[in-house]
Amino acid sequence: MTSSILVVLVILFSISLSSAQTYNILSYGAKPDGKTDSTKALTAVWAKACASVKPVTISIPKGRFLLRSIVFDGSRCKRKSVTFRIQGTLVAPSDYRVIGKENYWIFFQHLDGLYVYGGVLDAQGASLWSCKKSGKNCPSGATSIGFQSSSNVIISGLTSLNSQMYHVVINGCRNVNIQGVRVSADGNSPNTDGIHVQSSSTVSILNSKISTGDDCVSIGPGTNGLWIENVACGPGHGISIGSLGKESVEAGVQNVTVKTATFTGTENGVRIKSWARPSNGFAKNIRFQHCVMNNVQNPIVIDQNYCPGNENCPNQVSGIKISDVMFFDIHGTSATEIGVKFDCSSKKPCTGIRLQDVKLTYRNKPAIADCSHAGGTEAGFQQPNSCL
Repeated sequence: MTSSILVVLVILFSISLSSAQTYNILSYGAKPDGKTDSTKALTAVWAKACASVKPVTISIPKGRFLLRSIVFDGSRCKRKSVTFRIQGTLVAPSDYRVIGKENYWIFFQHLDGLYVYGGVLDAQGASLWSCKKSGKNCPSGATSIGFQSSSNVIISGLTSLNSQMYHVVINGCRNVNIQGVRVSADGNSPNTDGIHVQSSSTVSILNSKISTGDDCVSIGPGTNGLWIENVACGPGHGISIGSLGKESVEAGVQNVTVKTATFTGTENGVRIKSWARPSNGFAKNIRFQHCVMNNVQNPIVIDQNYCPGNENCPNQVSGIKISDVMFFDIHGTSATEIGVKFDCSSKKPCTGIRLQDVKLTYRNKPAIADCSHAGGTEAGFQQPNSCL
């Protein structure tokens, strides 16, 4: 690159920065009192941002802003890139019925270059959880924040509290970086997965703490290239690939790494699960490494006989093919005697399972391993003794 071209690029970049537009929601009627509905104000801000040809930052200052369900659709925006800087708290209506029938509380789609920095999302989901536990006729609940059909997304420093359903969903996206996220919900809250990823590629989840009532991270069909590192999980159901095979024709999961994760008091540690019924899906090239288990019920588990409520799957077997899965340096304590369980499909046995340097104890004694239709190799220290 010649020096003259470089100078031109620097000048253009400087002009772009100097011409950036910042829209503060207070200027559009939002009030930080937690009582005044700010949905209309934020919708007006989005319309301005969407119409801008300049770089745009939407600012949500300190305070509590009441917000009903809202969609940020970039399909008709002049620029597909936008920055949200959130210093305050977005709070959902206390009456769960207001957003409970929506799929999402806050939803982003068709954007390229979306940055969400900071902020707290308080979905006030506890009353809906109580409704569900009572057996009454309740709405399913809204996911707190979702990202769909978008690329080059950064979510940094976000805190999600008490979601009605899932906290964060990444669906059909490419190049997503999630870092420094905090998720918190009661350990008994139903279906409140922390972060759910599906049909997406090149996604990273880093330096995050997730405490919830379902999977800390759930990984759905069509995920390719997911990196999870330095995540603390608990309470919750662990980090789960699946459930897979709900559909007979389904995209596979591949190239997933879970590294340096800590599980405390969770139902599972690292898990792959699939429905016990026919499917053409698969899970391959999976790495679980450097994971610590603290009183975890099922530290290492592959379950291909998942059949909740014994509906739509009795007397069937999973068609999901699981292969090339490595468990390296997994250690700590199991809350049950069986620390390693591979319950694979009789039709599509697990192949290429690798156990290396595993040390799991139950009540100060070596845990037990239980294998069915699983094949692979072991290396290094093995406790429990490998059943492969």
